[in-house]
Amino acid sequence: MAALRWGTISAWDFVPRRSPGTIVIHRYIFHNGHIVPVEQARLSPGQTGLLNGWGLFTTLRVFRGEPFAFERHWKRLQKDAARTRLPFSFDPAEVRSSLRELIQQNDVREGTARIYAIYNKVGFWQSGEDLPAVDLLLCTAGLPSYREPVRLSLCENSRHAASPLAGAKVTSWIFNVWTLQGAQQRGFDEALLLNERGEIAECTAANIFCARGGRVYTPPLSSGCLEGVTRGVLLDIAPATGIPVEEKTLRPEDLYSADEVFITSTNRSLLGVSEVEGHKFAGAPGLITQRLEGAFGNHMIDYVTRLAHPAAAKL
Repeated sequence: MAALRWGTISAWDFVPRRSPGTIVIHRYIFHNGHIVPVEQARLSPGQTGLLNGWGLFTTLRVFRGEPFAFERHWKRLQKDAARTRLPFSFDPAEVRSSLRELIQQNDVREGTARIYAIYNKVGFWQSGEDLPAVDLLLCTAGLPSYREPVRLSLCENSRHAASPLAGAKVTSWIFNVWTLQGAQQRGFDEALLLNERGEIAECTAANIFCARGGRVYTPPLSSGCLEGVTRGVLLDIAPATGIPVEEKTLRPEDLYSADEVFITSTNRSLLGVSEVEGHKFAGAPGLITQRLEGAFGNHMIDYVTRLAHPAAAKL
């Protein structure tokens, strides 16, 4: 695929097109107020949230040394904390400052970062240690590698839309990584998950979109999907591109009859889909996918440009 360009910026500047690989955490991490080498960080069996998966996380894109869309990620963390009854009294300005310091310490210009909040004072098995109610961990890594276009397997009954925690980004993530591993063992790149009603929800680590007749559709949150940050940005900026993007209940047949299909995630931006469980899409990524990717890239540039001015960095 020829690199799409807008102005002097290439799509390749935002998304590396490589084969799938492993993400390796950088040496320094932030743990409860201190930046330390990862081998010196101590987590305890007495942290019940760590062992039970009672915690939250979010993955941010580091673009030109800046944690992109921090405000959106923080808003989702706050919402998920309320839903999971996890105490979340952290100051966003302080966390943002600590994350920037960590990014500088690890010398990250283009990469990824994670914020973890682990609930310690919950459950039956606890140690007598003097632990905070919630552990705060920050770490960075390089960008993940992958290929485009992507091939998706189809997994029925893989999202429970009626669950009170549907769409919450919790650290109990085994179903996602287990499902992804199964899809990759079958030769696919990702797995497309259906809810209990047979509706399309999302992928294991990405939201799903399809284009038909010049309009773009993505499943509503009621499908059980994650309220993805890239998804939210596209819903906001798409009107200015002249491409209508809207939420709509979708079923597999809606994808099969689409002109284009693409997925979105924090670290992969937009990726064209060439297959969903044997149903092929020629020419992926299509023109609409490329136009929206260009608009998203410009939005990233605008974001870091605004943050170059101190007043713009306030939450």
